[in-house]
Amino acid sequence: MNNNLKLTWDLESIFPGGSASSEYQAFMDTLEKDLLKLKTDVQSATVPTNLEETKAFDAMISDIGSCISRISEGSAFVSCLQAQDQGDTKAVQLSGRVSNLLALLKTIITQFDDIKGRTDDQTWKAWMEREEIQAISYVMNESREQAREKMSPELESLALDLAVDGYHGWSDHYDTIVSHVKIPFEVDGETVLLSAGQAHNKLYDADKEVRDAMFVKWKEAWADKADYCGDTLNHLGGFRLKLYERRGWDEVLKEPLAINRMSNATLDSMWSVIQDNKPLLLKYMERKAKLLGVEKLSWVDVDAPIGKVSSKVSYQEAAETIVDQFRKFSPKMADFAEMAFDKSWIEAEDRPGKRPGGFCTSLKVSKATRIFMTYSGTASNVSTLAHELGHGYHQHVMNELPPLNQLYAMNVAETASTLAEMIVADAMVKKASDEQEKLVLLEDKIQRSVAFYMNIHARFLFETRFYEKRKNGLLSVQELNDLMEEAQKEAYCEALSEYEPTFWCSKLHFYITGVPFYNFPYTFGYMFSTGIYAQALQQGSSFADKYDALLKDTGAMTVEELAKKHLNADLTGRDFWQGASDLLTRDIEEFLNMTESLA
Repeated sequence: MNNNLKLTWDLESIFPGGSASSEYQAFMDTLEKDLLKLKTDVQSATVPTNLEETKAFDAMISDIGSCISRISEGSAFVSCLQAQDQGDTKAVQLSGRVSNLLALLKTIITQFDDIKGRTDDQTWKAWMEREEIQAISYVMNESREQAREKMSPELESLALDLAVDGYHGWSDHYDTIVSHVKIPFEVDGETVLLSAGQAHNKLYDADKEVRDAMFVKWKEAWADKADYCGDTLNHLGGFRLKLYERRGWDEVLKEPLAINRMSNATLDSMWSVIQDNKPLLLKYMERKAKLLGVEKLSWVDVDAPIGKVSSKVSYQEAAETIVDQFRKFSPKMADFAEMAFDKSWIEAEDRPGKRPGGFCTSLKVSKATRIFMTYSGTASNVSTLAHELGHGYHQHVMNELPPLNQLYAMNVAETASTLAEMIVADAMVKKASDEQEKLVLLEDKIQRSVAFYMNIHARFLFETRFYEKRKNGLLSVQELNDLMEEAQKEAYCEALSEYEPTFWCSKLHFYITGVPFYNFPYTFGYMFSTGIYAQALQQGSSFADKYDALLKDTGAMTVEELAKKHLNADLTGRDFWQGASDLLTRDIEEFLNMTESLA
């Protein structure tokens, strides 16, 4: 690995010239032309009635795959431009074009899915058995079955078109609401106006007075915007429910479960095991309350640090640590991470003008990834970097698969990233320089489990109940507040002294329209990756190749099939999930032992 790593990424090797790139313009012009031709081809196609006629669709399937890869490339590039410089107005315009072309591609796919749905079973069976099609038969069958459960292609296309300024428009409106949230806060004797993102960071300040003072202002700020957020959430829910009604769907989880390729039985089993294992988390929370000098944790105490890690970790040190720890698990994963650092695929510089947060995006034509974050030397930054590299490695092992087999869902995407994060977090705890540092790192690791077991669970309970109530009409702000606080009390087992009733206002995930129910896939990813990690610890170095094989199948089978084939596990039962939870038990017991004298 280079000894002098750059903290800025290389976008020039993808399309030179940034948002003014003529090469990018030409790339998107060609894509648009090809999409329009593909649309004509699909519209003029007739349903095949025998095996020979199915061969005429080979080129169409190849063209759809090519367009999926190219629009992914174009979208990823623009996302990078917008993230690195929030003042790049040209990039915003480019993003609008990507959205329109994506809607066109979805319409084309909807029309092709209708052809699949109207193909008779005998012809379809013969079609799927063709050698050229066998590799993608899972996704072909999946889209055929889903098409048969939707409206006519004309109505589905109309819904897609209306959603741009309707359904997705409400999501954009929420972003506008958030941009107007300004929270006054005193810094060095002077009152400054903080953005929602800046204010949110203060909720996790090491100083309890700072946390509590900001929490009061935070709730006031969101209460002021609650009417607007309430309108937005009600209309997002109403749009989705009306679309489901028109499709004849009466179960609100039908679509999110289908997208994540998992059954209700698996979801129920996972939550059941989590619920049964919460008592140990409550012991951890009671101990943390004592360490913080409070009787019970409040909402803003849950994620508060119990101490500080004195030493900052340089970017170079973080890179070397990640590569070293990855290598112990998988030499191929380590080689990928080393390549990402050396080729400047990572934007990590701490500078103004960047958007907050972190992400990994795939460039499927270039067969590369780009990772975005802001690195400031904390242990949390190291975890984020490992997390995003886990996403990158997932795509890396799938690069040579057919484009249709690379479309994996959020729950398995979060599996790959969380596993990578877990490998590094475990190592950092073990190599801590002293007991205090080890305790802080261990507690930070357990905190993430609280998020998956309790915070995400509260979101899931809230959203499930919101949709049930929304069927009967609009919900008032007070009803939404009550629903949220009720969900939090249940998910946290009544363990907190204070809750956050306006959380439904401030949490972006409730307003994301690309993925319905942007909550339980996170917990699935955490639990599934923990179960995988448990097996990896047992099997040692021989597990690395099994892990690669599992990742390669994430776009071409259900999670139940994935677990059975690669882990010999039944996700609809309890044993796998309990095995995953046992690793958390180990961490909490160590934390309780280390803090016994301190408490």
